[in-house]
Amino acid sequence: MEFDFLKPLDNEILELVKEFSSQQLGSKVVFHTQKDFPDLNKIKIAIIGVLENRGDIHQTAAVNLFPVRKELYRLFPGNWDASIADLGDILAGDSASDTYFALKKVVSSLIKKKIIPIVIGGSQDLTYALYRAYDELEQMVNLVSIDNKFDFGKESDVVSADSYLTKIIIDEPNNLFNFSNIGFQTYYNSQEEIDLIDKLFFEAYRLGEVSNAIAIAEPVFRDADLVSIDLTAVKSADSGNTNPFTPNGFDGKEICALSRYAGISDKVSLFGIFNHNSSKHESVLMAQIIWYFIEGFHYRSNEYPFGSKKNYTKYIIPLENELVFYKSNKTDRWWIEIPFISNGNNKLKKNTLLPCSYEEYLGACNQEIPERWWKAQRKNVV
Repeated sequence: MEFDFLKPLDNEILELVKEFSSQQLGSKVVFHTQKDFPDLNKIKIAIIGVLENRGDIHQTAAVNLFPVRKELYRLFPGNWDASIADLGDILAGDSASDTYFALKKVVSSLIKKKIIPIVIGGSQDLTYALYRAYDELEQMVNLVSIDNKFDFGKESDVVSADSYLTKIIIDEPNNLFNFSNIGFQTYYNSQEEIDLIDKLFFEAYRLGEVSNAIAIAEPVFRDADLVSIDLTAVKSADSGNTNPFTPNGFDGKEICALSRYAGISDKVSLFGIFNHNSSKHESVLMAQIIWYFIEGFHYRSNEYPFGSKKNYTKYIIPLENELVFYKSNKTDRWWIEIPFISNGNNKLKKNTLLPCSYEEYLGACNQEIPERWWKAQRKNVV
């Protein structure tokens, strides 16, 4: 059974949780212990640790997630009603590929049960295993990475925290529909890599533009299936991680806001946080990032594609290519329609809606075609 890959939580964290008050999060989470495994039929969110960091050249010490759990479970929850379980840890296998296999099996089974895994690691190459978990679900995947670089490598490279994206792009089956990077810093990426993002019709948002108007990231998360956070995207002054030292990056408030956007998204079914250095400073931040994701989850509105279009106002912009927008009467959020092209080599099998912003609608009214719509259209026919 796939859940046999999960090691129960150590007594150290279980004894610590007993000391917390009944109001703290640790008293409201169900734990995988030596004696009991949580009833997954009652669980909506599952926390999983992965003790694998061989893909990160900066980390030489063993992964220690006790500080993260300690800081997380001492926090007070919001007005939450979804059941949360901590399923323990996946140990590092004989090889990294063994760890990927175990993680893929566990995560795939949870998603099938409509449970959202929160995966904490470990090096970011584990994102490759998370992506492969969707193979059995037979769906196209939209991946969003919060990272200061794109993590491209050579085709011959082994999977690592610095090259996993290349493996995602070239390995079969190729289920990747879109990749979006939030917070890249130009000086960490070659011009060739930046050009490749454009060539593949992927999306990339520089750190400065997101920090100046963080709401531009919300539609990106609304269209994501998998969200992966590299903690080196946070500046060292806020994360406490100086290996490697990153003078620029998101601050603590911004990374938590982005995590909340991911949680609010009706579509996000998998969330991972990686390249943690096990320090107390970063553990506190990581605990709050997880808290904000769970908080966002409790504010999901279950809109499109779950809702009916009768709950939306339709707007048609008469350009050379007619653009159709929908505005939710419930939340005032916007979508733009990507039409199905019958004679194209379509990855999407029907008309679909792409999340967008009100500003993109206003731009279309001024004859400006939204760049995200254009890229999605191109990916659908090439």
